[in-house]
Amino acid sequence: MKAWTTLYALLFLFFSSSHVSSESTCDATPYPEFCKTILPHQYVSTHDRCRFFLQQSLSTTKTISELVSSYLTNQHTIPYSTVHALEDCLNHAELNTDFLSNVLQTIENTVTMTSYQVYDLQTLLSATLTNQQTCLDGFNEVITPYPLVTSALTSPLSDGTKLYSISLALFTLCWVSDATGSSNSTTVETILNRKLLQTSVDDVLVTQKVVVNPDGSGDFTNINDAVSAAPNNTGTNNGYHVIYVVAGVYNEYVSVPKSKKNLMIVGDGINRTVITGNRSVVDGWTTFQSATFAVDGKGFVAVNITFRNTAGPSQHQAVAVRNGADMSAFYNCSFEGYQDTLYVYSLRQFYKSCDIYGTVDFIFGNAAALLQDCNLYPRLPMQNQFNAITAQGRTDPNQNTGISIHNCNIIASSELGDASSNDNGIMTYLGRPWKEYSRSVYMQCFMDGLIDAKGWKEWSGDFALSTLYYAEFANWGSGSNTSDRVTWEGYHIIDENEADDFTVHKFIQGDKWLPKTGVPFKAGLH
Repeated sequence: MKAWTTLYALLFLFFSSSHVSSESTCDATPYPEFCKTILPHQYVSTHDRCRFFLQQSLSTTKTISELVSSYLTNQHTIPYSTVHALEDCLNHAELNTDFLSNVLQTIENTVTMTSYQVYDLQTLLSATLTNQQTCLDGFNEVITPYPLVTSALTSPLSDGTKLYSISLALFTLCWVSDATGSSNSTTVETILNRKLLQTSVDDVLVTQKVVVNPDGSGDFTNINDAVSAAPNNTGTNNGYHVIYVVAGVYNEYVSVPKSKKNLMIVGDGINRTVITGNRSVVDGWTTFQSATFAVDGKGFVAVNITFRNTAGPSQHQAVAVRNGADMSAFYNCSFEGYQDTLYVYSLRQFYKSCDIYGTVDFIFGNAAALLQDCNLYPRLPMQNQFNAITAQGRTDPNQNTGISIHNCNIIASSELGDASSNDNGIMTYLGRPWKEYSRSVYMQCFMDGLIDAKGWKEWSGDFALSTLYYAEFANWGSGSNTSDRVTWEGYHIIDENEADDFTVHKFIQGDKWLPKTGVPFKAGLH
């Protein structure tokens, strides 16, 4: 009798926890009706339903890739601005194919995932939505869209967005909840006062070091050739391939592709080693393609370099650096531009002791990006413009993304003038919501008087004001007074416990991957 009772109890737990109705599963996603329409009845556990949607996501991604490729094969009949948007979409579809394949393979081959593995996969699924949204944004930027292309892509792109969102929601429900609720969660290792990384990179495991010098005395005369010659797909334990770039101004558009992993580029210092370009949206590039320096290779590190886009404020979106590299770090670097200077595009990123200059939305994107001990310099915008430091692009409530700004200084650039009392008429805001679930946090920062008393700026009417997450913690300086801040539902003045969620060790899991870069960091608030 006891055996039957035990069996009954086990069966009850099995069916009540794992085998929930498809309706309740779908209701936990942002697209419940779409979910119910395509979910087959034979998938009874939530885990199996998640796998199904991941497989459907991968299939749709391949369809998008094939369709975009077919148009690019006949691109001579398509306006060049639309071609640029198609090129972006193909790049994003290829990345999404990799990310989804990685997630499915890990789920199938891993019996019990650690919380760190779960965070890795959540990061990849968050990035699939970012890639898809950027593809759509590219078409919106095209001045004269090609109707045949846009109409053909509308349905698969829409379906892809819904599938990625449902997959992320179910993954969060199944694996993220288990990981965060488990007693075996990743332990936090506080690593403080590390030795600063020197140009010699003696503290870092290095497999090879090459030199770029335009005078011909090094291994290469330009940066792109050095990047192209770097090995492909090196393992995380094999050390860094280091490219040392001697002082000089390099007029190059540098791209570090996803195959160039664990690449480190070291310069001679800010304003000594300078990489510069002037692409912009006004000149026909998409925002994504306007970057002077773009990186997708996992584990990338840059040290002692200035990245510059000289297009100027009248050219609107003009990116200095676009970063889509997971576990990437920039140390003692400078980013110079006006609108959209630093594109923190996707995945996990860390910026230490860097200078960032700009006007409108000059730190933007949808990575899990953390800036620590950096200087943020709002510049003089065009007439009738205002400055907005961040424009975070989170589109889904389950994405583990946002911009965390920790122990940084916000000071007017010299061209903006004395803004100690905000008398120059230029309004400077901490951020505005580019997308519906925009998330930006400022912690323990110095804010000079240039920050407008309300702190934050609307994007358009009441868009995202209840769904965004903007927060401030223990900031100081004349611009940090919160007594007249916005009263939006999504704005918060947080305590130390809440702020801890946006530190290096929790927000980007940096205590696990930053030590091998040699870049110093503070893991927590103290």
